[in-house]
Amino acid sequence: MSLNNKGPVAPIYSEFDFNDLEYQRYQKKIRLVDSARIGLTTLVLLCGLTILGTSADTLAVYNATHVPSDFHLPLWPDQFDLRPTIALVVGSSIVVVTHSMSLLCSKIKMLRNLTAVYTSLSLTAPFVGFTAVMISMIFFYAVNASTTDDTVQSWSCQWKIASMSAKPHFGTLCDESRTALYLSVVLVPVELIVFTIAAYQSILERKSIGFTPSRKSGSPAPSS
Repeated sequence: MSLNNKGPVAPIYSEFDFNDLEYQRYQKKIRLVDSARIGLTTLVLLCGLTILGTSADTLAVYNATHVPSDFHLPLWPDQFDLRPTIALVVGSSIVVVTHSMSLLCSKIKMLRNLTAVYTSLSLTAPFVGFTAVMISMIFFYAVNASTTDDTVQSWSCQWKIASMSAKPHFGTLCDESRTALYLSVVLVPVELIVFTIAAYQSILERKSIGFTPSRKSGSPAPSS
């Protein structure tokens, strides 16, 4: 019987081919989402460093220029509350530490391959950062609304028009305290976005596990 009249043979797609394609598709999505998360995490870290630097500087200037109440012509009032500035320093420090660890984990291959650790830290950093920023902001606005006690921002902005040749330079302190506050406000939605992206990445990674390529069984062994 002649076998020369065979028609075109349709390609056969095995289950392994489908798994490979799905796995590659998920991995591409994961890489894109991870790049976006790392980019936003870097932005959060830079904002946290700026908040920490400006808040810490205003606190250092106050400590350097504050004198006892019996001193003639004191630069700062007696009824003064440093807690809003301290709250910003503490909150931004937490943001810097957690997001530095998250970025470090992203760059070190050994830690990155530990999926459970990597995913947990990716979710923990924005959650902890969001909580720290929210607490510091709520505390800042609550104390700053006081009509009896002044804060670094309220006092320095009140006297920012005063020309000074030496510290405390109230105009500079006013700008620094406002910068720290405004960046804290910006960090709230950014932290939420980073957390959402990290959660989506975690879902993609869990789904991709079901399509992980495995070695085909039943392949012929090479003859010796």
